[in-house]
This record gives sequence, C-alpha cells and structure tokens, in this order.
Amino acid sequence: MSEFTVGIIGMGDMGRMYTKRFSQAGWRVNACDRPDKLAELRKEYENETLINILPNGHLVSRASDWIIYSVEAEIIDKVVAEYGPSTKVGAIVGGQTSCKAPELAAFEKYLPSDVEIVSCHSLHGPAVDSTGQPLVVIQHRASQKSVDLCVKVLSCLNSKIVYLSGEKHDRITADTQAVTHAAFLSMGTAWAANKQFPWEINRYLGGIENVKINITLRIYANKWHVYAGLAILNPAAREQIRQYAQSVTELYKLMLGGHREELAHRIKTAGAAVFSKHASDQTLLLADDVLDRFSLSERASERTPNNHLSLLGIVDCWWKLGIVPYEHMICSTPLFRIWLGVTEYLFRNDALLEEVINTAIEDNTFRSDDLEFTFAARAWSECVSFGSFDAYRDRFENIAQFFAPRFPEAVRLGNEMIKEIMAHTKS
Repeated sequence: MSEFTVGIIGMGDMGRMYTKRFSQAGWRVNACDRPDKLAELRKEYENETLINILPNGHLVSRASDWIIYSVEAEIIDKVVAEYGPSTKVGAIVGGQTSCKAPELAAFEKYLPSDVEIVSCHSLHGPAVDSTGQPLVVIQHRASQKSVDLCVKVLSCLNSKIVYLSGEKHDRITADTQAVTHAAFLSMGTAWAANKQFPWEINRYLGGIENVKINITLRIYANKWHVYAGLAILNPAAREQIRQYAQSVTELYKLMLGGHREELAHRIKTAGAAVFSKHASDQTLLLADDVLDRFSLSERASERTPNNHLSLLGIVDCWWKLGIVPYEHMICSTPLFRIWLGVTEYLFRNDALLEEVINTAIEDNTFRSDDLEFTFAARAWSECVSFGSFDAYRDRFENIAQFFAPRFPEAVRLGNEMIKEIMAHTKS
C-alpha cells in the first residue's frame, strides 16, 4: 500500500494486535520486544512479508516513519530514554499507554526536536473487536498532515476516533476506568479471601451477579500492568480509588448500624445526582433475564436479594467527586459502559432499589462477604497510594492464581457477554 512504515516497540497483547491489523491493511511494520524474545518472534512471523522483526528499539526507531511505544506505563520513561535518541529524522512518535502524562513527558525529554509526537490509545482490550470502539488520538507536537497520516494508518481498526489532549485523556480515563477497576479487583479479592468460587454458590446467581463474576475474572485473567499504570501514575485515579474505598466503608457502616433512613437518603441522593438528568434519554441497560445466559454456573436457583454494596459504592463515589459518567461516553471502555449500564438499571428500578435497601438493613446473607469486600477496597486504595508497582503486581497475581482454572471459560463467556451487551447499548 505504501512505503510508509510503522514501528512497534513492545510486542505484548496490544502491540501484537496493532502489528497484525496494520500489516493486514498493507502497511509495513517493524517490530521488536526484549532481546530474549527475538528468536521466538522471528519464528512466529517468518511467513509475514510485511512484518519485520528487529533485534531492538534502536533499529525500529531508525527505520520507521511512525514509532509506537507499546510498553507498560511503569517503564515508558526508561524505554524512551534508551531508544528515543535513535529516532529517524522527521519521524512521528507515539505511545499506547493508558496514562499519557509520563509518556508525553518522556517524549519531550528524550526525543530529538525534529521529531513529531502523535500519541494514541485504544480504549479496549486486545480480545475485543475494535470496530466502533473509541480510539483516542493526541496531537501533542505535530502538524495536521502528520496527524492525518497517523489516522489513515489507524483507520484499519475501524474504531471511532476521538481527539483529545493528553491531560484531558488522563482525566477521562480516570473517570471511566479507575473506580470500575477498583470495584472488580475488590470483588475478586473478597471472594479469594473467603475461598469462594461465586458461581458455585446459590446466592451469586442471576444477571447482575453474572456481570460481576465474568468481568472480575476477565480482569484477573489479564496482565496486571494494564491496570497498575492507570491507578498508580494517574493522580486523578488515585483520588477516585481513595474515595471509592471511603464510600464503601461509610455505606457498610450504615448497614451494620441499621441506619435505614440515613442509608436510603444517601443512596437516593447519590442516584439522583448521577442519573436523574439522563434517565429520559439514555437506554444503556439490559434486564437481568438477558444476562442470565452468561453464567459460569450450571445450577438453577431463584435469585437471592443482594445489597449490591459494590454498585452503591460506585454511585456514591461519583456523587462525592462530582463525576457525571455520561459526559465521557464518547471515549468509554466496554467494561465501563456495561458497569454504568448495570448500575443505572439498579438505580432506575425503584422496586429493586428498595429491595437493596431492605437487604442492606435486614438481611445478613452477604454481611461477611461485604466485610471482606470493604477490607479489599481499602487495601487496594492503600496499595495504589503507596505507588508500588511490585506490591500491586504481587497482590494482583496472588489473587489471579486462585481463579486461574476458570479463566478460559470465563474469558469466553465474558467476550460473548460484552458482544451481546454492546450490541444493545448506545455510545
């Protein structure tokens, strides 16, 4: 198609996805990963005429017209420091990290002044169909001609291009991902602490429960750094995760104390602040019965009323921070749209919301689970506040190991569920 060549530094899941899609569209791709992976990658791509596997990022940088760093946010500074000075004269450089502040700072610091900067970020995982998904393009230091060329390359993904600044990108990704991830990470932590496989327990059956289980396992089946970079490096994300832990703790204390009126007032005030202005023109949700078929369980049982502390905490957190989630739908992830949808379903269903309040005050069925969930939310917040990637990784991988035997089935069901739900939601 063109002599224009794309360089990919970092052949993780997203790097591979970009490499595959670009080459299929006729673009030449130079790619590399760590030196110890060279032989493996060359063997894997030996029959791909448009993909050239090179030994290191120096060679990729010297031979490519648009170089995309597809590495963990934790190490972006180190990698750009090493390979950035080798960038071809007049080339374009970008990155695929979920937190743009450290990425763009590294580019400014280490790239030659004659290099342009156009970054991007696909707001979905590598296993999700990119068609129609948001793809952020950041014109940081580049001519419009260079931006148009990068968009031309990206057009093969069939994504929805959203133009943002790096600062705006980080704010929106925090608003749409940080608390969502914290909720699912905390659920997994609580189940692991209780040695529970929730799909084997009758009280975790039903549509909303299926969403919780499938997406929690989907997250833990992914790589830890996908979530750690956003949580630790994005200041707005840290604040939101801290508030989520606080919201969960305060709501749980109201439940324990039997403070029905105060709990009901707080829940309904939060719901009105987040949802009331959008109730008439937003239809994002699927009913429980639509989601019932996406279950890991083969058990048939009547749905057990749940106080849904994880959902209540999210809406309370949005309310406390003044976040209006609908404002960011243009560049939201599939997981966020699903979680917002399920949350809205709960808060727009008066009978279900009343059931949640009654369960929270009168029913102890989930009390021990909620205790572990509250501990987990606070622990994840503390882990993020410490800013330690090693601590985050250890915590994430220990919990992932507990659920690992069910990952293949969970990921398959999760993909089906996301496809089904996204077909019924508006962006």
